[in-house]
Amino acid sequence: MFYWFLKWIALGPLLRLVFRPETEGLENVPHEGPAILASNHLSYADWLFMPLTLNRKVTFVAKAEYFTTPGLKGWLQRRFFSGAGQVPIDRSSGDSAAGALLSAKRVLSAGDLFGIYPEGTRSPDGRLYRGKTGVARLAIETGVPVIPTGVVGTDRIAPPGKTFGRWTRPMVRFGKPLDFSRYEGLENDRFILRSAADEIMYEIMRLSGQEYVDMYAARAKALDKEAARRSGGRGGTPTGTPTGTATGTATGTAPRSDDPDLKAS
Repeated sequence: MFYWFLKWIALGPLLRLVFRPETEGLENVPHEGPAILASNHLSYADWLFMPLTLNRKVTFVAKAEYFTTPGLKGWLQRRFFSGAGQVPIDRSSGDSAAGALLSAKRVLSAGDLFGIYPEGTRSPDGRLYRGKTGVARLAIETGVPVIPTGVVGTDRIAPPGKTFGRWTRPMVRFGKPLDFSRYEGLENDRFILRSAADEIMYEIMRLSGQEYVDMYAARAKALDKEAARRSGGRGGTPTGTPTGTATGTATGTAPRSDDPDLKAS
């Protein structure tokens, strides 16, 4: 109930009035039944504008800490996040990645829409980074279609590190559903998972128009932080991609043997 209160009364109308978000490909999102919305991640504002364009509820996973903090603050935090369409990561497996998949499966088994950011974190520089294979595993294990989603402009509204940037009209593009039923029973094949994840990222790239970087966003952030530390904290232009790392179009090729994706989704 709180979700719809935010969407149609408290927050949604104000966001629509001020930012007037545009949408393309709404016909690609099913009116009922489960689907995975796999989106690029430019800003914390992404989880506001992408669901805003749909008449259905979209659920994301969030840190378990948001739901377990004690006291009044914890109660308010728990009420807000659960009401805003967030579910905690299931920690019963002892692994956060596996826990996120368990939580996602519950959402999909209920016939709902599940939102996921395959990059795993926000882009540090506006480019599209390599997707983790968890989204591919989820799609193959559940047999649910993946709707590639490209969000444009939210990094100008709320840039990384800032509460607000400048006004722009965001765009949300939904691509045609991707069916991975051909890989049924192969959810433990690392090459299949990598290929499926790359296929998803390629479609997201086409929708968002971003430059693609064949590196995990978390790795790019770590490199930028290390570069800033070595320069004595003076900062500088983020590099994102070290010398020799390929950029360009996602190809869906097999992963390298040292790919951390192979150890955890």
